[in-house]
Amino acid sequence: MPLLDLDRVTVGLSMTWTGFCRDWDLSLRSGSYPETTRYNYLLAAAQLARYLGEYSPDPEAGDATEDPTAVGKAHVEAFQAWMIQTRSASTALNKHKGLQQFFKWLMLDEQEIDRSPMQRVRQPKTAKKLIPIIRDVDTAKVLGTCTGKDFIALRDEAIIRLYYNTGARLAEVANLHLNDVDLTTDSRSC
Repeated sequence: MPLLDLDRVTVGLSMTWTGFCRDWDLSLRSGSYPETTRYNYLLAAAQLARYLGEYSPDPEAGDATEDPTAVGKAHVEAFQAWMIQTRSASTALNKHKGLQQFFKWLMLDEQEIDRSPMQRVRQPKTAKKLIPIIRDVDTAKVLGTCTGKDFIALRDEAIIRLYYNTGARLAEVANLHLNDVDLTTDSRSC
């Protein structure tokens, strides 16, 4: 089953919002955007439209609920604040980026608006997360599980030491091939 079901994403939206979302999806597909990107972009636009209809404190959000060309800066800022309050700053940042693309498309490609409401909306600030580093004593415990001289124990110890000594990510180690390693210099050759 595909990730992007446009009917599901646009359910409950006005015909105008739905039409623009369909046209934008076609534009994104013709630009060879990946399905996950299209889904995230379209979901941001649909969530803004739903927010305006269901949660917006602005009594004059009615026009924007029906037509994205009526969306203003205050509508987007209220939506963004609501996203931070009900989800997270990271989610709000993701929606912000999707909406930037949507209104840029409405302005430049479709020429439906003269100015993007995103023009002066600041991106939400997200907290920097420090990634915990495994302690030496914990690494010793993990290495202690690789006892023995059989192939499995030696392989597991080599993989753990590779992670520990290089800081490589799972995908980097998983995609490593014997040809990628220069055994004369103990380094990656490509």
